[in-house]
Amino acid sequence: MRGPYFLELANEQEAERLFQKIGCDWRGSQIMLAKSRIIPLFLKEVKSPGANILKQQMLSLGGEAVVGRGVVNCSQEYSDVLLLGTVKEYELLVEKIIRQPWGLNDLGERIKTLLGNLERKKSVTWEWPGRKLVLGEKVLVMGILNVTPDSFSDGGKFVETSQALEHAWEMVEAGADIIDLGGESTRPGGLPVSATEELKRVLPVLEKLLQEIPVPLSLDTYKAAVAEEALAVGVQIINDVGGGLKDPRMAEVAARFQAPVIIMHNPGKVTYQDLIPDLVDSLSEQVRIFEEAGLPAEKIVIDPGVGFGKDYQENLVVMKNLQSLCTLGKPVLLGVSRKSFIGKTLDLPVTDRLEGSLAAAAWGVLNGADILRVHDVRETVRLVKVLEAIKTEGVSGEGIR
Repeated sequence: MRGPYFLELANEQEAERLFQKIGCDWRGSQIMLAKSRIIPLFLKEVKSPGANILKQQMLSLGGEAVVGRGVVNCSQEYSDVLLLGTVKEYELLVEKIIRQPWGLNDLGERIKTLLGNLERKKSVTWEWPGRKLVLGEKVLVMGILNVTPDSFSDGGKFVETSQALEHAWEMVEAGADIIDLGGESTRPGGLPVSATEELKRVLPVLEKLLQEIPVPLSLDTYKAAVAEEALAVGVQIINDVGGGLKDPRMAEVAARFQAPVIIMHNPGKVTYQDLIPDLVDSLSEQVRIFEEAGLPAEKIVIDPGVGFGKDYQENLVVMKNLQSLCTLGKPVLLGVSRKSFIGKTLDLPVTDRLEGSLAAAAWGVLNGADILRVHDVRETVRLVKVLEAIKTEGVSGEGIR
């Protein structure tokens, strides 16, 4: 006998490969997968009787529930609750609380939905004439193309159509899967422009890109009128930096064209009660707006909006908790390239943030990002290739003989 050895099993796919290597029966492996990982679930403001029931039920199932000390005698009316259990334990918990009072029946349904969303890592294919995009098989790289005079990093560099087209080709040749065209700077302190001016900037470039560039094109805008005209011309994706909240017509326009949409969390200046729960709840509501307008669920991507409505520390907290977004069951876009939290961490200007941007991108790849929106395409594509090789080939079981 040799060992024991500690093995890093980051997800159920890695565990399943090891089960196969060992020679486990397939039916048995499906039972054991549900026991292979502890998943922490955080609940806000649970009434003490309900929190007490959760505590007792989780203990009886082999899990745990962290509650306030006043829950046991109901000396406090509410308590936040941290559940610690496996998928199997949560499945059994749902069966036990589904007919309970104190809001636990509704909680049971929400846990069922969440467990389903945790398994959402199936691929989704978007197709257009001459173009196709597959999400979920590998991390995609979106190249930034700003035709603006005042963007924080590359303002003024590509305002001429010929310059923009040349840079788009450079990014495609470097491996970009998507080109994201923007006609208005959304940096802090940036001056807003009218829909007319934004269209004047993007349409000539967009028409050339659609004729020549072989990868899908997205338009970075929060204005429904701009999105509507761009979609009519042929742009494939809308990157809505307003997340459906800055222009209430955006959801209707996206649904009418059945266009994939990236929904950003961008609340403006707000004070968060609890940052991650507030962010997840907000994105959930934004997603609901688009789905109720008639946009299919599989055409929605979410973006936590790093750098938007968040200070330095809050941006770091969002990055640390990226995996919390998986509970929404949507692909995740991460846009952190050259952003101010990197500059502040390294005390470097925007022109010298490559290494910091790559570090943040790597963290995103390892924590659930499906698309990286970047300025430095070639370097990011190489980073992703190495990380994907480690993630896929490194868990094949070849380290176990």
